[in-house]
Amino acid sequence: MASLKALKMRINSVKSTQKITKALNMVAASKLRRAQQNALASRPYSSRMTEVVASLAAKVAAGPQAPKLLAGTGKDQTHLIIVATSDRGLAGAFNSNIVRAARKTAEQLEGAGKTVLFYIVGRKGRPVIQRFYPKAIVAQYDTSEMKAPTYAHAQAIAKDIVDRYSTNGIDVVHLAYAHFRSTLVQEPVVDQIIPVRLDAQDNVKSAAPASLAAVEYEPDEEEILADLLPRNIAIQIYRALLENQAGFFGSQMTAMDNATRNAGDMIKKLAIIYNRQRQAAITTELVEIISGAEAL
Repeated sequence: MASLKALKMRINSVKSTQKITKALNMVAASKLRRAQQNALASRPYSSRMTEVVASLAAKVAAGPQAPKLLAGTGKDQTHLIIVATSDRGLAGAFNSNIVRAARKTAEQLEGAGKTVLFYIVGRKGRPVIQRFYPKAIVAQYDTSEMKAPTYAHAQAIAKDIVDRYSTNGIDVVHLAYAHFRSTLVQEPVVDQIIPVRLDAQDNVKSAAPASLAAVEYEPDEEEILADLLPRNIAIQIYRALLENQAGFFGSQMTAMDNATRNAGDMIKKLAIIYNRQRQAAITTELVEIISGAEAL
């Protein structure tokens, strides 16, 4: 059984940890609202951009003249998964859930005989991917100096991805991130961003064929797509970064709140054990004093 001194030191240690977790909880809560607003504000633009690209893609006949980002390479062998995580921990299972979703997708692709590569955004995703796929990581984008995601960061990542797609023999690109639903729920998703998914085009065709037929584009669809496709990739990555930021703060706030409560419970239990042992020690000393007095 631990001594009174050891118990007192442990209680003080848990109290110090509780102060840290409470401070992190307050910091995450203060940053969550802004991050949540940014994530929610990005969704309409991102969704509308996807719809516009899909509607244009529906008008462009597949062929050698179609943009490569739209038509693809004609093969489906090499897949690149962008794993977007945070640079910090203490957020529960936030980062591990994203990595788990990426690994599940990779396992399914490898089971189908495909080659899988990884592009890491954020530091927390690399250790696990490095352990399971040591030779599959093609690059990592450093976000350690990034205080908040900006469109410039997304553009830099998108440009690097497009360059690798054009030159490195990559056929399909997926994006793994956490979709922010609420403070308690961050859903890991893996979306295909290159080439444009055929189901997105089919949805647009079936949703409003009359409106699509009435639209005329100037300049032509191919020229517009050549500019919109890289921009759409940057927008999707930017949205993923914003969703991740909101999800991280939500998950961290929840994790630190739970840790603070658990620390309080532990302090109460240790205080009870400390008081019992102290009382037992006092009782023992009193018995010894009384016994000694009676002996005299």
